[in-house]
Amino acid sequence: MATSASTDQKAVAEKLLQTQAIRLQPKEPFTWSSGWKSPIYCDNRKVLSFPYIRDFIKSEMCNTIFEQFPDAAVLAGVATAGIPWGAMAADQLKLPYIYVRPKPKEHGLGNQIEGSFEKGQKVLVIEDLISTGKSSLGVVEVLRQAGLEVDGMVSIFTYEFDIARHAFEKAGVPYISLTNYSTLISVALEKKMIQPEEEAILLNWRTDPANWRGVS
Repeated sequence: MATSASTDQKAVAEKLLQTQAIRLQPKEPFTWSSGWKSPIYCDNRKVLSFPYIRDFIKSEMCNTIFEQFPDAAVLAGVATAGIPWGAMAADQLKLPYIYVRPKPKEHGLGNQIEGSFEKGQKVLVIEDLISTGKSSLGVVEVLRQAGLEVDGMVSIFTYEFDIARHAFEKAGVPYISLTNYSTLISVALEKKMIQPEEEAILLNWRTDPANWRGVS
């Protein structure tokens, strides 16, 4: 259940392209860890190296949290790429902060959720990227099992896959991304970073990414 972002989606997309956090290679596709072939690669951690752009993204995220999820009592970053964004947003909004590991620690207290929280608190999950939604919703389940009420999720970017939309609807988790795949492709075309024939390739990929094998 995606809701509309109150941010300037085009400006965020432009910043991600400017820092090369998102790279488009329609004719020389990347291979994801899942084995999928993809004409796009997203690594929002790159934005952290650009102070002014980092500050812009952080401010857009905080505005979204403040306007769309005013009841959130705690922010939870998703390891690893969501951790810094969650920490920065929590600092600016003066909210408690926790983060969630992919799996419990194998030593010490064996924590999977790091930080202090109370059962029943409303928590907002901070992600950098939503693809299929599987790993993001795995974090939601960990938080729910710990007794927290998940208010929703905010990410920087989403591929807008139907599989993710259906998964979030089934889980009952509203989510907002500061920008999205459709907006990004539109900006790239407008700035002549891709050609019209490449736009067609990029849009075709999103319809069935698992079975896309590149340009024939």
